[in-house]
Amino acid sequence: MSSDRKQTQLRLAPDVLAAGKDAAAARGLDFNKYVERLIAEDTTGARAAGMAAAQRLIDVHGDFLADLESDLDNRHAPAQQNRGAAA
Repeated sequence: MSSDRKQTQLRLAPDVLAAGKDAAAARGLDFNKYVERLIAEDTTGARAAGMAAAQRLIDVHGDFLADLESDLDNRHAPAQQNRGAAA
């Protein structure tokens, strides 16, 4: 069975490796696929395009999102404070 994939080796600090493995797991990816995706996104411009789209969303809807977050925080804050006082 032949593959067009090449193998390489990385040397990472233990905390960087652990963070990468955690990030991969959180996305349902194995570590190799996660690193491959990061490189592809970085070299194709996909990451920059995603960040630009996120910034446009914040620019257009940022006030609404902030108000929504504040409203949700206010709705849940009393329940959290009461729970802590009862314990």
